[in-house]
Amino acid sequence: MTAPALPPPPSAAALAALKAAAGVDWSEDPDLIAPRLVDWRGRYQGATPLLLLPRNVATLQAIVQVAAAHNVGLVPQGGNTGLVGGGIPPGDGSAVLVSLARMNRIRRLDAAGQLLVAEAGVILSDVHAAAAEEGLAFPLSLGAKGSATVGGLASTNAGGVQVLRHGTMRALVAGLEAVLPDCRVLNQLHGLAKDNTGLDIKQLLIGAEGTLGFITAVALKLVPAPRHRAVGWAGVDRPQRALALLARLRQLSGGQVESFELIPTDGVDLVARQLGLASPLAGRHAWQCLVELAGPQPLDDVLAEGLAEADDAVIAQSDTQAAALWRRREELPLAERQDGPAVHHDIAVPVSDMPDFAEAATLAVEAEFPGARVLAFGHLGDGNLHFNVRAPADGATAWIAAHRDAITARVHGLVAAAGGSISAEHGIGVMKRADLARYGDPVRLAAMRAIKQALDPLGIMNPGKLY
Repeated sequence: MTAPALPPPPSAAALAALKAAAGVDWSEDPDLIAPRLVDWRGRYQGATPLLLLPRNVATLQAIVQVAAAHNVGLVPQGGNTGLVGGGIPPGDGSAVLVSLARMNRIRRLDAAGQLLVAEAGVILSDVHAAAAEEGLAFPLSLGAKGSATVGGLASTNAGGVQVLRHGTMRALVAGLEAVLPDCRVLNQLHGLAKDNTGLDIKQLLIGAEGTLGFITAVALKLVPAPRHRAVGWAGVDRPQRALALLARLRQLSGGQVESFELIPTDGVDLVARQLGLASPLAGRHAWQCLVELAGPQPLDDVLAEGLAEADDAVIAQSDTQAAALWRRREELPLAERQDGPAVHHDIAVPVSDMPDFAEAATLAVEAEFPGARVLAFGHLGDGNLHFNVRAPADGATAWIAAHRDAITARVHGLVAAAGGSISAEHGIGVMKRADLARYGDPVRLAAMRAIKQALDPLGIMNPGKLY
Protein backbone atom coordinates (compact mmCIF):
# COMPACT_ATOMS: atom_id res chain seq x y z
CA MET A 1 0.00 0.00 0.00
CA THR A 2 1.39 3.40 -0.99
CA ALA A 3 1.44 6.52 1.14
CA PRO A 4 -1.77 8.63 1.13
CA ALA A 5 -2.06 11.17 -1.68
CA LEU A 6 -1.86 14.85 -0.70
CA PRO A 7 -5.07 16.93 -0.84
CA PRO A 8 -5.19 19.73 -3.44
CA PRO A 9 -4.73 23.41 -2.46
CA PRO A 10 -7.86 24.88 -0.81
CA SER A 11 -10.24 26.82 -3.01
CA ALA A 12 -11.57 30.28 -2.17
CA ALA A 13 -14.91 28.71 -1.30
CA ALA A 14 -13.22 26.23 1.04
CA LEU A 15 -11.31 28.99 2.82
CA ALA A 16 -14.49 31.03 3.24
CA ALA A 17 -16.29 28.01 4.71
CA LEU A 18 -13.42 27.34 7.13
CA LYS A 19 -13.51 30.96 8.32
CA ALA A 20 -17.24 30.67 8.91
CA ALA A 21 -16.76 27.46 10.87
CA ALA A 22 -14.07 29.08 13.03
CA GLY A 23 -16.20 32.12 13.81
CA VAL A 24 -13.85 34.87 14.98
CA ASP A 25 -10.99 32.44 15.65
CA TRP A 26 -9.02 32.73 12.42
CA SER A 27 -6.32 34.97 11.01
CA GLU A 28 -4.62 35.88 7.76
CA ASP A 29 -2.23 38.27 9.52
CA PRO A 30 1.26 37.44 8.17
CA ASP A 31 2.93 38.71 11.35
CA LEU A 32 0.89 36.28 13.46
CA ILE A 33 1.32 33.39 11.04
CA ALA A 34 5.02 33.76 10.16
CA PRO A 35 6.54 32.45 13.43
CA ARG A 36 4.41 29.32 13.11
CA LEU A 37 5.73 28.50 9.64
CA VAL A 38 9.33 27.71 10.58
CA ASP A 39 10.57 24.95 12.87
CA TRP A 40 12.86 25.46 15.88
CA ARG A 41 16.00 24.57 13.96
CA GLY A 42 15.05 26.76 11.02
CA ARG A 43 15.26 23.87 8.59
CA TYR A 44 11.63 23.70 7.45
CA GLN A 45 9.75 26.67 6.05
CA GLY A 46 6.05 26.25 5.38
CA ALA A 47 3.24 28.36 3.93
CA THR A 48 -0.49 28.54 4.57
CA PRO A 49 -3.33 30.73 3.35
CA LEU A 50 -5.08 30.64 6.73
CA LEU A 51 -4.50 30.13 10.45
CA LEU A 52 -7.35 28.69 12.53
CA LEU A 53 -7.33 29.08 16.33
CA PRO A 54 -10.32 27.16 17.77
CA ARG A 55 -11.14 27.63 21.44
CA ASN A 56 -13.29 24.54 21.96
CA VAL A 57 -14.08 21.09 20.65
CA ALA A 58 -17.31 22.14 18.93
CA THR A 59 -15.50 24.72 16.80
CA LEU A 60 -12.82 22.22 15.89
CA GLN A 61 -15.48 19.70 14.89
CA ALA A 62 -17.04 22.28 12.58
CA ILE A 63 -13.61 22.99 11.06
CA VAL A 64 -12.93 19.31 10.41
CA GLN A 65 -16.39 18.82 8.92
CA VAL A 66 -15.79 21.66 6.44
CA ALA A 67 -12.29 20.41 5.64
CA ALA A 68 -13.65 16.95 4.87
CA ALA A 69 -16.41 18.37 2.66
CA HIS A 70 -13.91 20.46 0.67
CA ASN A 71 -10.97 18.00 0.86
CA VAL A 72 -8.69 20.51 2.61
CA GLY A 73 -5.54 19.42 4.41
CA LEU A 74 -5.28 20.46 8.08
CA VAL A 75 -1.96 20.72 9.92
CA PRO A 76 -2.22 20.66 13.74
CA GLN A 77 0.30 22.65 15.74
CA GLY A 78 1.00 22.94 19.45
CA GLY A 79 4.01 24.81 20.83
CA ASN A 80 5.99 24.37 17.59
CA THR A 81 8.92 22.83 19.45
CA GLY A 82 9.20 19.82 17.13
CA LEU A 83 12.47 18.96 15.43
CA VAL A 84 11.36 16.95 12.37
CA GLY A 85 8.94 19.33 10.66
CA GLY A 86 5.83 17.52 11.86
CA GLY A 87 3.91 20.67 12.77
CA ILE A 88 4.94 22.76 9.77
CA PRO A 89 2.53 23.02 6.80
CA PRO A 90 3.78 22.18 3.30
CA GLY A 91 5.77 24.91 1.62
CA ASP A 92 3.32 25.20 -1.29
CA GLY A 93 0.52 26.57 0.90
CA SER A 94 -1.71 23.60 0.15
CA ALA A 95 -2.86 23.06 3.77
CA VAL A 96 -4.44 25.15 6.49
CA LEU A 97 -2.66 25.54 9.83
CA VAL A 98 -4.70 24.77 12.96
CA SER A 99 -3.23 25.92 16.27
CA LEU A 100 -4.71 24.52 19.47
CA ALA A 101 -2.95 27.15 21.60
CA ARG A 102 -6.27 28.66 22.73
CA MET A 103 -7.56 25.32 24.00
CA ASN A 104 -5.47 25.72 27.13
CA ARG A 105 -7.60 24.93 30.17
CA ILE A 106 -6.77 22.44 32.88
CA ARG A 107 -10.22 20.92 33.14
CA ARG A 108 -9.80 18.75 36.20
CA LEU A 109 -7.25 17.62 38.76
CA ASP A 110 -8.22 14.48 40.66
CA ALA A 111 -5.75 14.31 43.52
CA ALA A 112 -7.15 11.06 44.92
CA GLY A 113 -7.04 9.36 41.54
CA GLN A 114 -3.75 11.05 40.61
CA LEU A 115 -5.06 12.30 37.29
CA LEU A 116 -4.93 15.70 35.58
CA VAL A 117 -7.09 16.46 32.55
CA ALA A 118 -5.50 19.15 30.37
CA GLU A 119 -6.55 20.52 27.02
CA ALA A 120 -4.14 20.18 24.13
CA GLY A 121 -2.81 23.74 24.35
CA VAL A 122 -1.76 23.57 28.00
CA ILE A 123 1.98 24.14 28.37
CA LEU A 124 3.97 21.40 30.12
CA SER A 125 5.37 23.71 32.81
CA ASP A 126 1.78 24.68 33.73
CA VAL A 127 0.96 20.99 34.21
CA HIS A 128 3.97 20.70 36.51
CA ALA A 129 2.85 23.72 38.52
CA ALA A 130 -0.76 22.55 38.88
CA ALA A 131 0.31 19.08 40.01
CA ALA A 132 2.79 20.52 42.52
CA GLU A 133 0.02 22.51 44.23
CA GLU A 134 -1.56 19.18 45.19
CA GLY A 135 1.70 17.55 46.28
CA LEU A 136 1.86 15.59 43.04
CA ALA A 137 4.10 15.54 39.98
CA PHE A 138 3.78 14.81 36.29
CA PRO A 139 6.94 12.79 35.65
CA LEU A 140 7.86 13.97 32.18
CA SER A 141 10.22 16.86 31.60
CA LEU A 142 12.26 18.18 28.70
CA GLY A 143 14.15 21.28 27.71
CA ALA A 144 11.13 22.84 25.94
CA LYS A 145 8.84 22.49 28.98
CA GLY A 146 8.11 26.22 28.90
CA SER A 147 6.59 26.07 25.41
CA ALA A 148 5.80 22.44 24.54
CA THR A 149 2.10 21.63 24.82
CA VAL A 150 0.23 18.59 26.07
CA GLY A 151 -1.31 17.85 22.69
CA GLY A 152 2.04 17.95 20.95
CA LEU A 153 3.64 15.78 23.62
CA ALA A 154 0.96 13.14 23.16
CA SER A 155 0.94 13.37 19.36
CA THR A 156 4.69 12.76 19.22
CA ASN A 157 4.88 10.31 22.14
CA ALA A 158 7.41 12.58 23.83
CA GLY A 159 10.01 11.15 26.17
CA GLY A 160 12.48 13.38 27.97
CA VAL A 161 14.82 12.75 30.85
CA GLN A 162 12.64 10.56 33.12
CA VAL A 163 11.71 7.79 30.71
CA LEU A 164 13.88 5.15 32.35
CA ARG A 165 11.64 5.25 35.43
CA HIS A 166 8.26 6.48 34.21
CA GLY A 167 8.13 5.76 30.48
CA THR A 168 7.12 7.91 27.50
CA MET A 169 3.76 9.61 26.97
CA ARG A 170 2.31 6.25 25.94
CA ALA A 171 2.77 5.13 29.55
CA LEU A 172 1.67 8.44 31.09
CA VAL A 173 -1.60 9.02 29.24
CA ALA A 174 -4.56 7.51 31.06
CA GLY A 175 -7.11 8.78 28.57
CA LEU A 176 -7.71 11.29 25.83
CA GLU A 177 -10.27 13.19 23.83
CA ALA A 178 -9.89 13.68 20.09
CA VAL A 179 -11.73 14.95 17.04
CA LEU A 180 -11.44 12.25 14.39
CA PRO A 181 -11.29 12.86 10.61
CA ASP A 182 -15.06 12.25 10.29
CA CYS A 183 -15.53 15.06 12.89
CA ARG A 184 -16.82 12.73 15.59
CA VAL A 185 -15.35 13.04 19.09
CA LEU A 186 -13.53 10.16 20.72
CA ASN A 187 -14.00 10.55 24.48
CA GLN A 188 -11.71 8.40 26.61
CA LEU A 189 -10.97 10.88 29.40
CA HIS A 190 -12.23 8.76 32.27
CA GLY A 191 -8.72 7.47 32.91
CA LEU A 192 -9.73 3.97 33.95
CA ALA A 193 -6.84 1.95 35.32
CA LYS A 194 -8.48 -1.22 33.98
CA ASP A 195 -10.51 -1.44 30.79
CA ASN A 196 -10.50 -4.70 28.84
CA THR A 197 -13.20 -3.81 26.33
CA GLY A 198 -11.18 -4.29 23.19
CA LEU A 199 -8.60 -2.21 21.35
CA ASP A 200 -7.13 0.79 23.14
CA ILE A 201 -7.93 3.36 20.47
CA LYS A 202 -6.21 6.23 22.27
CA GLN A 203 -2.86 4.51 21.77
CA LEU A 204 -3.34 4.78 18.01
CA LEU A 205 -3.40 8.57 18.29
CA ILE A 206 -0.44 8.81 20.67
CA GLY A 207 2.61 9.07 18.44
CA ALA A 208 0.53 9.45 15.25
CA GLU A 209 1.71 13.07 14.84
CA GLY A 210 -1.78 14.37 14.14
CA THR A 211 -2.30 12.14 11.13
CA LEU A 212 -5.31 10.31 12.61
CA GLY A 213 -7.12 13.24 14.21
CA PHE A 214 -6.77 16.17 16.59
CA ILE A 215 -5.98 15.34 20.21
CA THR A 216 -7.97 17.96 22.14
CA ALA A 217 -7.48 16.89 25.76
CA VAL A 218 -5.45 14.35 27.70
CA ALA A 219 -5.86 12.68 31.08
CA LEU A 220 -2.34 12.51 32.49
CA LYS A 221 -1.10 10.15 35.17
CA LEU A 222 0.42 11.87 38.19
CA VAL A 223 2.70 10.49 40.89
CA PRO A 224 3.37 11.66 44.45
CA ALA A 225 5.89 14.47 44.40
CA PRO A 226 9.12 13.00 45.78
CA ARG A 227 10.10 14.48 49.14
CA HIS A 228 13.79 14.06 48.46
CA ARG A 229 16.02 14.35 45.42
CA ALA A 230 19.71 13.67 45.04
CA VAL A 231 21.57 14.98 42.00
CA GLY A 232 25.15 14.15 41.13
CA TRP A 233 27.71 14.48 38.36
CA ALA A 234 30.37 11.84 37.71
CA GLY A 235 33.27 11.25 35.36
CA VAL A 236 34.38 7.96 33.79
CA ASP A 237 36.83 6.94 31.10
CA ARG A 238 34.43 4.79 29.05
CA PRO A 239 30.64 4.72 28.59
CA GLN A 240 30.54 1.05 29.59
CA ARG A 241 31.47 2.11 33.12
CA ALA A 242 28.60 4.59 33.10
CA LEU A 243 26.22 1.72 32.37
CA ALA A 244 27.69 -0.19 35.31
CA LEU A 245 27.10 2.85 37.53
CA LEU A 246 23.48 2.96 36.41
CA ALA A 247 22.95 -0.71 37.20
CA ARG A 248 24.52 -0.26 40.64
CA LEU A 249 22.43 2.80 41.45
CA ARG A 250 19.23 1.04 40.42
CA GLN A 251 20.04 -1.82 42.75
CA LEU A 252 21.11 0.34 45.69
CA SER A 253 18.12 2.68 45.40
CA GLY A 254 15.46 0.06 44.77
CA GLY A 255 14.61 1.54 41.38
CA GLN A 256 14.55 5.20 42.39
CA VAL A 257 16.83 6.38 39.58
CA GLU A 258 14.86 9.19 37.95
CA SER A 259 17.36 10.24 35.28
CA PHE A 260 20.76 9.15 34.01
CA GLU A 261 22.33 11.29 31.29
CA LEU A 262 25.54 10.49 29.42
CA ILE A 263 27.66 13.29 27.92
CA PRO A 264 31.06 13.06 26.18
CA THR A 265 33.76 15.49 27.21
CA ASP A 266 33.32 17.38 23.93
CA GLY A 267 29.77 18.22 24.99
CA VAL A 268 30.91 19.40 28.42
CA ASP A 269 33.58 21.56 26.76
CA LEU A 270 30.98 22.97 24.37
CA VAL A 271 28.71 24.14 27.19
CA ALA A 272 31.70 25.69 28.96
CA ARG A 273 32.87 27.50 25.84
CA GLN A 274 29.51 28.72 24.56
CA LEU A 275 27.64 29.34 27.81
CA GLY A 276 30.37 29.77 30.42
CA LEU A 277 29.29 26.70 32.41
CA ALA A 278 32.48 24.82 33.24
CA SER A 279 32.55 21.17 34.20
CA PRO A 280 31.79 20.67 37.90
CA LEU A 281 34.63 18.15 38.07
CA ALA A 282 38.24 19.14 38.66
CA GLY A 283 39.77 16.63 36.26
CA ARG A 284 39.13 15.85 32.62
CA HIS A 285 37.13 12.73 31.84
CA ALA A 286 36.23 11.19 28.49
CA TRP A 287 32.60 10.76 29.54
CA GLN A 288 30.51 12.46 32.21
CA CYS A 289 27.18 11.51 33.76
CA LEU A 290 24.33 13.47 35.30
CA VAL A 291 22.30 11.40 37.74
CA GLU A 292 19.14 12.10 39.72
CA LEU A 293 17.47 9.91 42.34
CA ALA A 294 14.04 10.72 43.76
CA GLY A 295 12.00 9.18 46.54
CA PRO A 296 10.35 9.53 49.96
CA GLN A 297 13.59 9.21 51.95
CA PRO A 298 16.96 11.05 51.76
CA LEU A 299 19.07 9.60 48.97
CA ASP A 300 22.40 11.46 49.14
CA ASP A 301 24.15 8.54 50.85
CA VAL A 302 22.78 6.10 48.28
CA LEU A 303 23.96 8.31 45.46
CA ALA A 304 27.40 8.73 47.03
CA GLU A 305 27.75 4.96 47.43
CA GLY A 306 26.62 4.33 43.87
CA LEU A 307 29.03 6.87 42.41
CA ALA A 308 31.99 5.75 44.53
CA GLU A 309 33.26 3.65 41.64
CA ALA A 310 33.39 6.62 39.25
CA ASP A 311 36.72 8.33 38.60
CA ASP A 312 35.39 11.51 40.18
CA ALA A 313 31.99 12.77 41.31
CA VAL A 314 30.21 15.66 42.99
CA ILE A 315 26.79 15.67 44.66
CA ALA A 316 24.62 18.78 44.76
CA GLN A 317 24.19 20.13 48.27
CA SER A 318 21.21 22.37 47.48
CA ASP A 319 18.43 22.86 44.97
CA THR A 320 20.46 25.67 43.44
CA GLN A 321 23.44 23.40 42.89
CA ALA A 322 21.18 20.68 41.47
CA ALA A 323 19.65 23.17 39.03
CA ALA A 324 23.13 24.28 37.99
CA LEU A 325 24.10 20.70 37.19
CA TRP A 326 20.93 20.17 35.20
CA ARG A 327 21.48 23.39 33.30
CA ARG A 328 24.68 21.95 31.84
CA ARG A 329 22.69 19.11 30.31
CA GLU A 330 19.52 20.99 29.37
CA GLU A 331 21.37 23.75 27.54
CA LEU A 332 23.73 21.46 25.65
CA PRO A 333 21.53 21.64 22.50
CA LEU A 334 21.64 25.44 22.68
CA ALA A 335 25.42 25.44 23.06
CA GLU A 336 25.72 23.09 20.10
CA ARG A 337 23.46 25.31 18.01
CA GLN A 338 25.56 28.38 18.83
CA ASP A 339 28.73 26.48 17.92
CA GLY A 340 27.62 25.87 14.35
CA PRO A 341 25.57 23.60 12.09
CA ALA A 342 25.31 19.85 12.58
CA VAL A 343 23.50 16.83 11.18
CA HIS A 344 21.18 15.70 13.97
CA HIS A 345 20.02 12.16 14.67
CA ASP A 346 17.60 11.07 17.41
CA ILE A 347 18.17 7.34 17.67
CA ALA A 348 17.71 4.45 20.08
CA VAL A 349 19.46 1.14 20.55
CA PRO A 350 19.06 -1.52 23.25
CA VAL A 351 20.24 -0.07 26.57
CA SER A 352 22.93 -2.69 27.07
CA ASP A 353 24.34 -1.94 23.59
CA MET A 354 24.37 1.85 23.83
CA PRO A 355 27.92 2.32 25.22
CA ASP A 356 29.53 0.15 22.56
CA PHE A 357 27.38 1.71 19.85
CA ALA A 358 28.30 5.25 20.90
CA GLU A 359 32.01 4.48 20.65
CA ALA A 360 31.93 2.37 17.49
CA ALA A 361 29.54 4.58 15.54
CA THR A 362 31.54 7.69 16.45
CA LEU A 363 34.74 6.14 15.12
CA ALA A 364 33.03 4.89 11.96
CA VAL A 365 31.42 8.20 11.05
CA GLU A 366 34.47 10.33 11.82
CA ALA A 367 36.64 8.00 9.73
CA GLU A 368 34.27 7.99 6.77
CA PHE A 369 33.66 11.76 6.77
CA PRO A 370 36.96 13.57 7.40
CA GLY A 371 36.48 16.70 9.48
CA ALA A 372 33.31 15.39 11.15
CA ARG A 373 33.06 15.92 14.89
CA VAL A 374 30.52 13.58 16.48
CA LEU A 375 28.67 14.65 19.61
CA ALA A 376 26.83 11.60 20.97
CA PHE A 377 24.92 12.24 24.19
CA GLY A 378 21.62 11.26 25.70
CA HIS A 379 19.50 9.20 28.03
CA LEU A 380 21.57 6.15 28.87
CA GLY A 381 18.82 4.50 30.90
CA ASP A 382 16.46 4.22 27.93
CA GLY A 383 18.97 3.77 25.10
CA ASN A 384 18.20 7.13 23.46
CA LEU A 385 21.25 8.73 21.89
CA HIS A 386 21.38 12.14 20.24
CA PHE A 387 24.00 11.35 17.64
CA ASN A 388 24.89 14.71 16.15
CA VAL A 389 27.60 15.14 13.53
CA ARG A 390 29.12 18.63 13.65
CA ALA A 391 30.84 20.16 10.67
CA PRO A 392 34.45 21.33 10.52
CA ALA A 393 34.93 24.89 11.74
CA ASP A 394 35.82 26.13 8.24
CA GLY A 395 33.20 25.98 5.50
CA ALA A 396 30.63 24.42 7.79
CA THR A 397 27.52 25.28 5.80
CA ALA A 398 28.90 23.93 2.52
CA TRP A 399 30.23 20.82 4.26
CA ILE A 400 26.80 20.08 5.77
CA ALA A 401 25.07 20.57 2.42
CA ALA A 402 27.54 18.23 0.71
CA HIS A 403 27.46 15.44 3.30
CA ARG A 404 24.11 15.60 5.15
CA ASP A 405 22.28 12.87 3.25
CA ALA A 406 25.25 10.50 3.19
CA ILE A 407 25.91 10.99 6.90
CA THR A 408 22.30 10.32 7.83
CA ALA A 409 22.19 7.23 5.61
CA ARG A 410 25.34 5.93 7.30
CA VAL A 411 24.09 6.62 10.84
CA HIS A 412 20.65 5.16 10.23
CA GLY A 413 22.24 2.13 8.57
CA LEU A 414 24.33 1.55 11.69
CA VAL A 415 21.22 1.93 13.86
CA ALA A 416 19.24 -0.54 11.77
CA ALA A 417 22.08 -3.05 11.94
CA ALA A 418 22.04 -2.71 15.73
CA GLY A 419 18.32 -3.43 15.91
CA GLY A 420 17.55 0.15 16.91
CA SER A 421 15.16 2.94 16.00
CA ILE A 422 15.83 5.93 13.73
CA SER A 423 13.51 8.04 15.91
CA ALA A 424 13.63 7.63 19.66
CA GLU A 425 11.57 10.63 20.75
CA HIS A 426 11.29 13.34 18.09
CA GLY A 427 8.99 11.52 15.68
CA ILE A 428 9.11 11.12 11.89
CA GLY A 429 7.46 14.26 10.53
CA VAL A 430 8.88 15.21 7.15
CA MET A 431 12.53 14.69 7.95
CA LYS A 432 12.49 10.91 8.37
CA ARG A 433 9.72 9.74 6.06
CA ALA A 434 12.07 8.32 3.45
CA ASP A 435 14.24 6.56 6.02
CA LEU A 436 11.19 5.10 7.76
CA ALA A 437 10.16 3.59 4.45
CA ARG A 438 13.71 2.33 3.91
CA TYR A 439 14.44 0.89 7.35
CA GLY A 440 10.99 0.28 8.85
CA ASP A 441 9.39 -3.14 9.13
CA PRO A 442 7.29 -3.49 5.94
CA VAL A 443 4.52 -5.33 7.76
CA ARG A 444 4.28 -2.63 10.40
CA LEU A 445 4.30 0.13 7.78
CA ALA A 446 1.52 -1.58 5.85
CA ALA A 447 -0.57 -1.85 9.02
CA MET A 448 0.02 1.83 9.81
CA ARG A 449 -1.07 2.90 6.33
CA ALA A 450 -4.13 0.65 6.48
CA ILE A 451 -5.18 2.34 9.74
CA LYS A 452 -4.59 5.76 8.17
CA GLN A 453 -6.72 4.81 5.17
CA ALA A 454 -9.51 3.49 7.41
CA LEU A 455 -9.70 6.54 9.67
CA ASP A 456 -8.70 9.29 7.22
CA PRO A 457 -9.55 8.09 3.69
CA LEU A 458 -9.28 11.63 2.30
CA GLY A 459 -5.81 12.09 3.78
CA ILE A 460 -6.66 15.53 5.20
CA MET A 461 -5.00 15.06 8.60
CA ASN A 462 -1.47 16.48 8.62
CA PRO A 463 -0.82 15.53 4.98
CA GLY A 464 2.71 14.62 3.96
CA LYS A 465 3.83 13.57 7.43
CA LEU A 466 4.89 10.22 8.89
CA TYR A 467 3.61 7.72 6.29
